[in-house]
Amino acid sequence: MKKQRGVVFDIKRFAIHDGPGIRTTVFLKGCNMTCWWCHNPESRNPSRELFMYVNKCRMCGRCVDVCPNDAHLLVDGEHKFDREKCRLCGKCVEECPFGALKIIGEEMTAGAVMDEVLEDKHYYDVSGGGLTISGGEPMLQIDFVYALLKLAKENGLNTVLDTNGSDGKGDYEKILPVVDLFFIDVKQIDENKHQAGCGISWLRIEDNIHWLDSKGAKITFRCPIIPEFNAEDDGHWQKVAELAKDLNSVVAIEYLPYHRLWISKVEGLFCEVDEHRRNLPEISTERINKIENILRTSGKKVSRG
Repeated sequence: MKKQRGVVFDIKRFAIHDGPGIRTTVFLKGCNMTCWWCHNPESRNPSRELFMYVNKCRMCGRCVDVCPNDAHLLVDGEHKFDREKCRLCGKCVEECPFGALKIIGEEMTAGAVMDEVLEDKHYYDVSGGGLTISGGEPMLQIDFVYALLKLAKENGLNTVLDTNGSDGKGDYEKILPVVDLFFIDVKQIDENKHQAGCGISWLRIEDNIHWLDSKGAKITFRCPIIPEFNAEDDGHWQKVAELAKDLNSVVAIEYLPYHRLWISKVEGLFCEVDEHRRNLPEISTERINKIENILRTSGKKVSRG
């Protein structure tokens, strides 16, 4: 188990919003969804990639000088980057005096990850916390996920898996004995809207939720509130509440108001940002309160995530 390898893009210690108690959240690279609002767009690509903190770049040109493949170019006051030319040698990262460049994604063994997680075991023990695995979509690295969860349970840790719920039942059955709580994303219950916004079927996810319910799993729904996708759709929120009410496995619902963090991250990946979406406002307090009240009709615990 300790030798199993996977690609990690971040390890967040002292996390308090990713499950009970104090936790360490391990974020894995790779996702099968296409949500434009994703606040971790650097997780989509399963491979390592170069990222730039746009606000740190001072256009000094040192990355241009040092890159052996001419992947960097400064044109008309703009930093251009050709990802196809980049070989991720890291020379530009080392040379940048402002810390603007970073290679995201590191191949690690499950043992190395667990060594870092266990540094805070005292805090897990006193708070009821433990390990949360997130992404991206972690189930795309099922063998690595299983190894991490298995090692966590062997060390007495509480475990949470944050998943979009779209993987095959066989994979979920494999990890079921070593997961204490599933976080499952519920983004849009209308099949056509879900396909258009996320790129995969909601019906497949819903089927997996019912299957996990039949197996006695514990589930928290995580529901992003997204403008022009579900924020204005009372019918969607009513159906979320009804689904949660009908399932014994659902112990809570968390709603996650839209924020604009994704914009700077998409730009940091040297990708274009849709101008209409760039200018979308965050959700009003009144609208969030209305959604919360609808979700409370489920009879489940409802909170802001």
